[in-house]
Amino acid sequence: MGTSRMYADANGDTTWQPIDLAEQTEWLAGVPAKDIKFGIRPPNVTQEWHSAPARQFVIVLSGQLQITYVDGSVRVFGAGEARLMDNITGKGHQTMALGDEPCITATVVLQDQEPRIGKI
Repeated sequence: MGTSRMYADANGDTTWQPIDLAEQTEWLAGVPAKDIKFGIRPPNVTQEWHSAPARQFVIVLSGQLQITYVDGSVRVFGAGEARLMDNITGKGHQTMALGDEPCITATVVLQDQEPRIGKI
């Protein structure tokens, strides 16, 4: 399990950074949210290049979710992993559920929609 953040860098390329929750005290205190929704992504279907539609946390509840970044790197997220999607600008990423089962996610849309560029 882990926590991470996806963001656009100064060139507009989506990348990611691991997050140590002990260092993100505002996350531990609570982040104001406006909505939660659940998603079912069928396996082995690629969602082409896209930015996140909103600043949101995406938590994998079951299955595996593969993210491909502009630089060609790939990261796989599994059940219990959460990531802050801060890449609402830029070139985006590709997404695909891996394996034989769908990937079930919970998406928590944040109240604050001001884009953050670069690492935090």
